[in-house]
Amino acid sequence: MKRHLVIATAAAAALIAGGTVTAAAVSSDAGSADAASGKQLSAQPAAHDASSGTAQVQDGRSSIPLQDDDANGGQDLREANAAKVTAPDAAAAARKAVPGTVTSLDLDADRPGLVWDADVLGEDGTWHEITLDAGNGRVLNQHVDRGDDDDAQERAAARNAKTDAAAAARTAASHGKVTSVELNDEHGTQAAWEVETITKDGKEHKFLVDTQSGKLSAAPAHDADDDDNDGSDD
Repeated sequence: MKRHLVIATAAAAALIAGGTVTAAAVSSDAGSADAASGKQLSAQPAAHDASSGTAQVQDGRSSIPLQDDDANGGQDLREANAAKVTAPDAAAAARKAVPGTVTSLDLDADRPGLVWDADVLGEDGTWHEITLDAGNGRVLNQHVDRGDDDDAQERAAARNAKTDAAAAARTAASHGKVTSVELNDEHGTQAAWEVETITKDGKEHKFLVDTQSGKLSAAPAHDADDDDNDGSDD
């Protein structure tokens, strides 16, 4: 169900090929101070190119220059410790960029620097994919997902959920640092928020948060075992 982002490097490729990409500042450096102090982030929507559905970005680079290095182990813990923006704050920043329902968040260092990848079902009914700086919540890239993989069940689950992604992340935060949140309907007849955390010892854990009651429970044993025995991303 998780959607994959088209990353900001596409904009760089367009420049090399002679295309035009307009740069636009999304937020000020004050965002870094706010994130560090725990204040509410002030991320603003990125300027938008209506013809392509792709946001205009400032530079597409995170303020945290952390690179993917699974070969040396412990990458997920390093990412979690380096992030200054929490999952709930990332959800809030994504909703400021695109009003709607955040359906997934993922902390990731595959791109230049550490980012939060977010999927949002906009109030206009379109899917938006957003990349946020994990250091200050600034929007690095944003585009409309125009793919043909629309899922009516996912839309219904997102719109009917009484507990949102931010609340699910806060609920699971007592069990470690939250590294991902995803709306998932693969754990029974009712959709649930699937939340992954990592503890100080580097162990990963997976929890389910009921979309209606907000109740936290452990993920099915086979899922939890997969996470605890896997030191890297899938």
